[in-house]
This record gives sequence, C-alpha cells and structure tokens, in this order.
Amino acid sequence: MKNDSSSQPGSDLGGLFAFLLLRLWLALRAIFTGIEKFAGSKSSEVAVMVDGEPNSYGLTASDSDKIYGLSYYSGVPEALGDKLKTEPLLPGFALGIFDIVLGPLLIISGLTLLLGVATRISLFAQGLLYCSLTVGLILLKQDGGIAWLAIHVLLIVVALMSVKHNRFQILAKKL
Repeated sequence: MKNDSSSQPGSDLGGLFAFLLLRLWLALRAIFTGIEKFAGSKSSEVAVMVDGEPNSYGLTASDSDKIYGLSYYSGVPEALGDKLKTEPLLPGFALGIFDIVLGPLLIISGLTLLLGVATRISLFAQGLLYCSLTVGLILLKQDGGIAWLAIHVLLIVVALMSVKHNRFQILAKKL
C-alpha cells in the first residue's frame, strides 16, 4: 500500500502558508490598531535657523512629534464618541466601557493570535470585536467604514475555515 503524504493532515504547505499569512496579517492589524489608541502628539516651538544659527527676529516654527503613552489613550475617537453619545440605541454606559476596553482588547486578541494561543477563540473574539465596531458605524451611517469592517470579518471567517492548516499554536484543543 502506497503511503501518500499529501493525504496526511497538515501536509498541505500552501494551506499552511496561506493560514500563517492570514493569521499574521490579522494579528498585526489588531496589535497596531490597539497601540495607535495610545498615540498622541507633543507640540514644541523651534527657532527658525538662518545660515545654521537662530534668526535675529526670534521667529519660531511649530513642530509636532508623535508619542505614545497611557495619558493619550482614546479607545473611541472623540468626534465619533460625541456622535455616539447622542445615539438613543446605544446606552451611555456601554460606550464608556467600550472606550476603555477597545485598545487593550485589540492588543490582547492580536497577541494571542500572533502567538497561536487558542487560535480559534482568538479569531472568534476578533470577529466579535469587529462586529461590535460595525454596530457603532451603522448607527452613524458610516457605510465606508462598515464595508472595511465587513472585509475584516470575512478575513476572519476565511481564517476560521482554514485553521485546520494551523501547525504552530499554543493551547491547541480541538473544538
């Protein structure tokens, strides 16, 4: 009897590489989106230089640097948050909780997916997170954003359907 290695589970390298790329993309997307929730800017005044020396008129130019810190955290951008506060279908307390947990949830779900910790659960959690973001955009009638989130959810669905190709994981329990 011939031993056909292509019929063995996990022997499809194309499927493995496809799943790993999708997992990597989804993980990086979540991690860096979460980190960006902690971004801010710091403005400073810089003297305008003339021939390598400060100008004699005291002219300055504004300079702004991007920095990260806990004090800059904003889960929901202020402009969207203000619009969502007036939305009768969204309880105010829910928006406050969502604003607090959004960044950390994105980072945690991205890290668990990147590391392969309970991959199916990590993917499902990300899908639920993107679905919850969709609700807010539906209420604000932001069709372009809804379409982008729909693409993310579809990518997660594809990843869940191809998770059988996942060889590199932690806590790999079959559900």
